[in-house]
Amino acid sequence: MLTIKQITENKEAVVRGLEKKHFADAAAAIDRVLEYNDMRKKAQAELDQTLSEQKVLAKSIGQLMKEGRRDEAEKAKEQVATLKDRSRELEESMKRTQEELTALLLTIPNVPYDLVPEGATAEDNLIVKTGGHDLPLPENALPHWELAKKYNLIDFDLGVKISGAGFPVYIGWGARLQRALINFFLDEARAAGYVEIMPPTVVNAASGYGTGQLPDKEGQMYHCNLDDLYLIPTAEVPVTNIYRDVIIDERDLPIKNCAYTQCFRREAGSYGKDVRGLNRLHEFSKVELVRIDKPEHSEQSHQEMLAHVEGLLQKLELPYRILRLCGGDMSFTAAICYDFEVYSEAQKRWLEVSSVSNFDTYQANRLHCRYRNADKKIELCHTLNGSALALPRIVAALLEDFQTPDGIRIPKALQPYMGTDIIR
Repeated sequence: MLTIKQITENKEAVVRGLEKKHFADAAAAIDRVLEYNDMRKKAQAELDQTLSEQKVLAKSIGQLMKEGRRDEAEKAKEQVATLKDRSRELEESMKRTQEELTALLLTIPNVPYDLVPEGATAEDNLIVKTGGHDLPLPENALPHWELAKKYNLIDFDLGVKISGAGFPVYIGWGARLQRALINFFLDEARAAGYVEIMPPTVVNAASGYGTGQLPDKEGQMYHCNLDDLYLIPTAEVPVTNIYRDVIIDERDLPIKNCAYTQCFRREAGSYGKDVRGLNRLHEFSKVELVRIDKPEHSEQSHQEMLAHVEGLLQKLELPYRILRLCGGDMSFTAAICYDFEVYSEAQKRWLEVSSVSNFDTYQANRLHCRYRNADKKIELCHTLNGSALALPRIVAALLEDFQTPDGIRIPKALQPYMGTDIIR
């Protein structure tokens, strides 16, 4: 959530940033925020004056009674009672205004950094780096959904029977490949200094609002109506919310957490070739990185996270590219975001496998996640997260790019986890 200070001190820059994100009526929304804030400040000023007058009058009553000026004392009592009524009215007005102001701020996205390119769709994203090597495929190379059937790795029809489309069942070597990737990603994260967390996979509404999934992505989340709980779309939600309403000592920053969880997304409106096989699922496995940092160090933290994800793809020997997302393709909460994509040789298309984002103070303001600096001053933290990595499209790329006439070759980094160098 944007801070009032950020808006009042940099109104024009905030409006320009929101327009870069293609947020409709950015100027009007910010004007409404300032209007509510002015109403709140005026009510606060009047309340302060009213309480001050009330205090002076209340103090005078005893002295008036002592001096025998009873009529004046009674009049002062009436004035105090009137001021008390007015104080209650002002407090109620301020409460309503603050609630309306907060509700409005929750609908306004984060402001992108200047480095974020202009653009409306994914076609406008900026490719900043490519890596890996082209992998020669045998003639008549198969897409992963056919390879999964050929080697009995994943049963999509069985998933439909049990749950519905988008809930695959992993079998044998397919299940083992999932577990190998999870353990590999977690081991790499721990080696990089991340503390592993095993969080719940359902969260309350406060957690959803804290990281910005609510109210922006409410339609994309599975909601358990009876208990008013949400299945998590990413471990970012429960892990970042560990630090909701927490004041962290500056010496403990940066905080580095990682977590493996199942993730659940309704993916409403998805259709066509993009949803074949593992390309888009309702339930999938993912290892997530979360960092909490101080503002002056968060850019370095972001670069370290990007390097970590790139290192994973290099060890998996996959062709990849890194894109800096344009304003129109960024998430509601991100100030800057880089996507990692791997190339599917069999499908002849790029598959997104990670988004690594810096949220600046946007999530921290919602979460009341703060730190105490060396001068004992309380400041908002910066929050960051990134997939390291999401499994479905990694599995798709591994199956397709490493297929041979003899079976599916396993990258060297995964062989100790798999216990084999090939799936036959």
